Amino acid sequence: MKGTRIVVFVGPSVDKETAKDILDAEYLPPAKRGDVSRAANDGAEIICLIDGVFFQDSAVAHREILHALKKGVRMIGSSSMGALRASELDLYGMEGVGKIYEWYKSGKLISDDEVALFFEPVYFKPISEPLVNIRYNLRIAEAEGVIDRDTCEKVLKIAKSLYFPDRTYQRILDAAEGVIDGDALKRFRRFIEVEKRDLKKEDAIEALKRVRDIREVTE
Repeated sequence: MKGTRIVVFVGPSVDKETAKDILDAEYLPPAKRGDVSRAANDGAEIICLIDGVFFQDSAVAHREILHALKKGVRMIGSSSMGALRASELDLYGMEGVGKIYEWYKSGKLISDDEVALFFEPVYFKPISEPLVNIRYNLRIAEAEGVIDRDTCEKVLKIAKSLYFPDRTYQRILDAAEGVIDGDALKRFRRFIEVEKRDLKKEDAIEALKRVRDIREVTE
């Protein structure tokens, strides 16, 4: 690839075809321990960390991001592991992008579990729903009057009680039967079918556009 060498670690947060339409870069699978250091040592000038492994393998270490920054690599983090690490290392020069990064930075989100999900290992297709997306859609539904605060909190509590690979809207809503008012549950089911948002994808796209803008300025 000519010009600035850009490496993007991405998987389930945004499909590669969508990503490539936004940014011409070298796309690698979700990062595990050592991958960021390897990319920095191999000459990457910008590394965009979106997805990384959480429980499947050893996660990206803070020290390897600091190593990349020390080498002069521009580090951008967003959406998933990237948002989490950026919230921890932005004081050292890593740039965070998107709402999820902001929520981790502010303390609204604390646990890694918020962005964890189970995905198909070949094409990285999401199989479960990350808690942060569920939280986001509940808040939108509440703001739009689809459900009230009590329903919102009850559904969120049910979602939190499930292990992350088991979190799907179908399982959550099935578990809510008999716990939540039937009419409210029907309205929320309809909302999820028609209007649900994917915050992790939205943040990932924002990060890719940010990297594209940086390249345009530097080249």
